[in-house]
Amino acid sequence: MIINTIPELKKLSDSEKLLLINELWESVSSQEDALPVPESHKAILDERLRDHEANPEQGSAWKEVKSRILKKNES
Repeated sequence: MIINTIPELKKLSDSEKLLLINELWESVSSQEDALPVPESHKAILDERLRDHEANPEQGSAWKEVKSRILKKNES
């Protein structure tokens, strides 16, 4: 693990580690090609899009999905 090769990381508080995680993520995610989408993921997305286009009535609107998620989390 990287934490074992950089001793300073072990000395960071949890909040400092979270800040570091955020900074690292921002530095990686800002580079469009840094996180390529695997072909297997693209295939799944393509399949789901085809399914939706063939049966658009089978899906749910984001507003409904979000509402179900929020209700589930309240329990």
